[in-house]
Amino acid sequence: MTTFAIPLSNTPQSFAIELQGVTWNLVSRWNDAVEGGSILDWYDAGNNPVCMNVPLVTGADLAAQYPHLGIPSALIVFTDGDDFAVPTLENLGVESQLYLVQP
Repeated sequence: MTTFAIPLSNTPQSFAIELQGVTWNLVSRWNDAVEGGSILDWYDAGNNPVCMNVPLVTGADLAAQYPHLGIPSALIVFTDGDDFAVPTLENLGVESQLYLVQP
């Protein structure tokens, strides 16, 4: 099994990343609302929206709910020391990370 950390930070950001031979443009931001949190938007290489407002939650494979993305790996959010602690504004990119896990 191979694990790759997708570089997120606790500030709004936009970047291109290649995952298993496909280039994606990712945008992450903080939703400062009740029940809000870190949100991720996915765009294809041409900046066409593919998947919007994906909450970064722990305990689930985020890619599993979007099979049309064609990512044959898991996207998992993990917080150091607590498998189920959701990312916060303060710890995203520090203690909470988004990982691509390849079988």
